[in-house]
Amino acid sequence: MCKESFGKEIMNILDIIFPRRCPLCDEVIPPDGKICPECIGKAELVKEPVCKRCGKPIGNARKEYCGDCDRKKHFFDSGKAVFVYQGAVQHSLYRFKYANRREYAAFYGKMACIQYARWISRLGIDAIIPVPLHRKRRRERGYNQAELFAKEIGKRTGIPVETKLLYRCINTRPQKELNDQERKKNLKKAFTIAQNIVQLRKVLLVDDIYTTGSTVDAAAECLKVSGIQEVYVLCISIGRGH
Repeated sequence: MCKESFGKEIMNILDIIFPRRCPLCDEVIPPDGKICPECIGKAELVKEPVCKRCGKPIGNARKEYCGDCDRKKHFFDSGKAVFVYQGAVQHSLYRFKYANRREYAAFYGKMACIQYARWISRLGIDAIIPVPLHRKRRRERGYNQAELFAKEIGKRTGIPVETKLLYRCINTRPQKELNDQERKKNLKKAFTIAQNIVQLRKVLLVDDIYTTGSTVDAAAECLKVSGIQEVYVLCISIGRGH
């Protein structure tokens, strides 16, 4: 048996033991499927008009920025997101983050590149950097969902993924439990840069969910202080702007 046939046999066996599941509803799908037919259309893609800074859909073509970006300065240069954070996507991301559905990263990465590969190419990104977890939280969870997402984008774009440059040095409280001011305070000095940081000019910072931007802002500030000139952001999902 040739290597290719043997590989296919192994994959067929794995599909029986560990059947593939739809990344939106988690139901079993055929081995050649990516998403179940019932879920097509349930995930709302982010479309124009969007905030020119953070990428939130704002529903008003006459506005340049959402209410959040009108009121505060960001350290990142601009951001994009793949899905609107609601419904099926919200439930999917919960499983991706807390229920060990690591395989969802392939779907998210593919959709991100369908929407934003040209944008990423135009920026001339030197490296992709996932927002890191604190080592204690990563040990408890077993993985960093942002890193899995970053590696899928890197695989499709050919851009290197750097996971040893940015570290989370403080085990912060979950951001979802806090208001805007508490989020900023919670993340103060939460990130640090490795001493042996390579010289990068433009980076793509990736995370799973963008809410107020406090997390990516804190990370972007740390990166810029280290000498990186431009920091762009790409998240799996984002809330609506006003």
